[in-house]
Amino acid sequence: MKTSKGFTLIELLIVMAVIAILIAIAIPSFRGMQQEARKTKAQGDVRVIKIAIESYYKNHNNQYPAIATYQTTLQGATPRILEGTLNDPFSVGANQPYKYALSGTGPSDSDYYIVWSIGPNQSAVDPAVSTGGIVTASNEVIWESNGHL
Repeated sequence: MKTSKGFTLIELLIVMAVIAILIAIAIPSFRGMQQEARKTKAQGDVRVIKIAIESYYKNHNNQYPAIATYQTTLQGATPRILEGTLNDPFSVGANQPYKYALSGTGPSDSDYYIVWSIGPNQSAVDPAVSTGGIVTASNEVIWESNGHL
């Protein structure tokens, strides 16, 4: 009787089925890790922007940067505060900067600000900070402010 040194077709099919099951288990876990990584990046970036805004405020006559150009202003400030534009990882295409709002109508009459990411659910409702420093934000967004809840 002759013995075969190779695998039979059934053995190969069983090995492929086991590998397919392991891949099916691993993919959702990997996607969850990607989401957590985006959330952690957004939390860190928003915190960095908050510190940059505070530094700008202290070095520029107690004024916050203008809303439309805040990251460009922080990059061009002396001393340099930000090295480059920080983009929200949850934005479509991941190339939109984090959002920023002031409590007043302009940089010179605002006492409070808020910086936020749209978050994993891409919230359509933007948070706000009142002239009294009260922040209104949903749980969907990741934010930092010098105001309070």
